[in-house]
Amino acid sequence: MLRLLGLLALLALALVLALSVGARPVTPAVALEALRAYDPTNPDHVTMVAIRLPRLAAGLIAGGALGIAGTVMQVMTRNPLADPGLLGVNSGAAFALLIGATAFGAAGEASVALLTFPGAALASALVFILGGGLRGDVGPVRLTLAGAALNALLLSLVTAIVLVRQDTLDMFRFWVAGSLTQAASRPLAEMALIAAGGGIFALAVAPQIEALSLGSALSRGLGTKPRRVQAAALAVVTLCTGAAVAVAGPIAFLGLMVPPLARLIAGHSLRRELIASALLGAALLLFADTLGRVVMPPSEVRAGVMTALIGGPMFLWVARRLRPGATA
Repeated sequence: MLRLLGLLALLALALVLALSVGARPVTPAVALEALRAYDPTNPDHVTMVAIRLPRLAAGLIAGGALGIAGTVMQVMTRNPLADPGLLGVNSGAAFALLIGATAFGAAGEASVALLTFPGAALASALVFILGGGLRGDVGPVRLTLAGAALNALLLSLVTAIVLVRQDTLDMFRFWVAGSLTQAASRPLAEMALIAAGGGIFALAVAPQIEALSLGSALSRGLGTKPRRVQAAALAVVTLCTGAAVAVAGPIAFLGLMVPPLARLIAGHSLRRELIASALLGAALLLFADTLGRVVMPPSEVRAGVMTALIGGPMFLWVARRLRPGATA
């Protein structure tokens, strides 16, 4: 309970900083005033309502969703390198969004944002199949290589689109490094509902996913149907990753960093890990976005770049700890 309260306090601090810190500092008192009695002629109020609040909402949605998706992937595959970004799921969702925006325009509309879900589903299924999921011998090295190959393929396809269609350059910048700067034009309410649905579904199937992490043979002995549980876990990853990419683009490494920290805080109970992952993921993404606003003024560093700067060294640390043939 104390650790959960500590996480809530950390998230509260991230919320305050996200609303107050930036190129135009806004005090907490002014922020509360803007929320209670909005004045469209007050520049601080406009900054708060039109810019800061949408970014805050996008950070909560994307950070929480990616934390849940990363935890489910790592437990299901027994692979500490599993992450929606590293394994190509982010790329699949972002690629589908880019294709839809190129074909139909209006990348911020909910109808186009919905394309992230089939993209994430296809990418997660391909990586899992290529990594040996259908044979029941998923390994961290095989899965990581499959994800890297899929990432490279999707990146080459996106580059080809940009070379042919110069008007897609802004969307390409958004695809390369996720950001919360376009949050006001994203379907935040719809994606919040989808991410929440994915989180609730994850909590519901958590005991089955934990049983699956023991291995296919043992999980069958416990009455679990591995294929059905794998499909449910992939559905969770698809819902959460699709919602995150729709509002923030492909945020790298967040799904890698959050699960080990959540495990330290919550212990080895998947349901508690999922709750801790959602809170911690949202807090870390908000901190990264806030830090990106002030680290190189007057320019901003995208939140996806900040998470990569932190997550890259952590990825190397986790990779060095893996032993040949290990699955966790």
